[in-house]
Amino acid sequence: MRPPGFRDFWLLLPPLLVAGLCAVPPPSFSPSLRSWSGAPCRLSRAESERRCRAPGQPPGSALCHGRGRCDCGVCICHVTEPGTYFGPLCECHEWVCETYDGNTCAGHGTCDCGKCKCDPGWSGDACQYPTNCNLTKKKSNQMCKNSQDIICSNAGTCHCGRCKCDDSDGNGLVYGKFCECDDRECIDDETEEICGGHGKCYCGNCYCEAGWHGDKCEFQCDITPWESKRKCTSPDGEICSNRGTCVCGECSCHDVDPTGDWGDIHGDTCECDERDCRSVYDRYSDDFCSGHGQCNCGRCDCKAGWYGKKCEHPRSCPLSAEESFKKCQGSSALPCSGRGKCECGKCTCYPPGDHRVYGKTCECDNRRCEDLDGVVCGGHGTCSCGRCVCEQGWFGELCQHPRKCNMTEEQSKSLCESADSILCSGKGSCHCGKCICSAEEWYISGEFCDCDDRDCDKHDGLICTGNGICNCGNCECWDGWNGNACEIWLGTEYP
Repeated sequence: MRPPGFRDFWLLLPPLLVAGLCAVPPPSFSPSLRSWSGAPCRLSRAESERRCRAPGQPPGSALCHGRGRCDCGVCICHVTEPGTYFGPLCECHEWVCETYDGNTCAGHGTCDCGKCKCDPGWSGDACQYPTNCNLTKKKSNQMCKNSQDIICSNAGTCHCGRCKCDDSDGNGLVYGKFCECDDRECIDDETEEICGGHGKCYCGNCYCEAGWHGDKCEFQCDITPWESKRKCTSPDGEICSNRGTCVCGECSCHDVDPTGDWGDIHGDTCECDERDCRSVYDRYSDDFCSGHGQCNCGRCDCKAGWYGKKCEHPRSCPLSAEESFKKCQGSSALPCSGRGKCECGKCTCYPPGDHRVYGKTCECDNRRCEDLDGVVCGGHGTCSCGRCVCEQGWFGELCQHPRKCNMTEEQSKSLCESADSILCSGKGSCHCGKCICSAEEWYISGEFCDCDDRDCDKHDGLICTGNGICNCGNCECWDGWNGNACEIWLGTEYP
């Protein structure tokens, strides 16, 4: 016979067990209020979203700070730009700490969830200000002067040799070591948005998204970015011959003559440079082709009886100038395809002695098949009149990509990671261990898409003065040219 109350104890046991289990805190490895994977959420949608929203944010505001998705009251962070989001509400980002003079937290602190924790003796958003200053006011001001000897660019105040930029609106639009960058210049007067909402501002200049242009990215193109790029590509494969900028499929050439509407650089793709027709370059001189010829897209078409690069040598030719021009023209609108000179109906291709430029009318330029190391078609194809014919199993403009990859995705990604462990620097895609850089950002290049060709030196408004190519922010000059911007001609006369 059971003792009194024994039956009642067993009847009460299930509710007690349930209550006891509910009192136990959920294990840390169970991020969601689901019984098992794929099971329905035990929270209402409103409650789930409330848990994924920052405290104090009203209903309808961004969940997970707009950096992740809400899964049954838990934020699953995702990456939309270089770096990693983390934190219960994706509120942290390892790349957002302030920098000073190129150093995160000025080298005097650590980055914690997007904010600098300064070492003892330092303060400021980027830990750039010493607590105790041992500099004289004169020395301090001298350290705060920009290249024009203006203290903090008249856009801030100097504190112990470091500039504190004006930020009355609290938006941080004035910045830089010397407060030299003012992104207020990028604000559209009508919409009051940065770059009209169609671009990004870097140090007061708008860099527009594909399909938009204008100082404030206020104008939209009526053609696709790919069509725009195609129309602006010159015969040598460069955008606007590296002598202009492409706007909606039309090249705006860098005009080296500020006084006239018709400058020395012109053509649909800025392929013509009239400076090449002058014996000695003087932008105000009319001495083209030694007075014995016509300058045609930077090449001298000499009159009958004359020849030479600048028509400086007399000779006899049975053809008239028109007959000679027609023989040299071929299928191109330019004589000798713009890559040579026409003499008595025959083309002499440039540069002299370089057999990579050839053809009856110099229509073939095999330099376009070489990479920066001089390898033709990546070693996986042959060059035919300036175009790579890839071997079976390879593709790409220079046959640099295998069609089938013999490595795992993890192996491929490991080869595409740059020194900072970011896949293709966050500016390209990885294919079989090699980075394919974004085609929309023309200035991005390099093995890991880590180069910004906008950093190349300019002279007379031209990248590398039009006398070289930009390689990872540095100019590589053609033969005969020198200087940081390829602005120095080493010959005895202008070429």
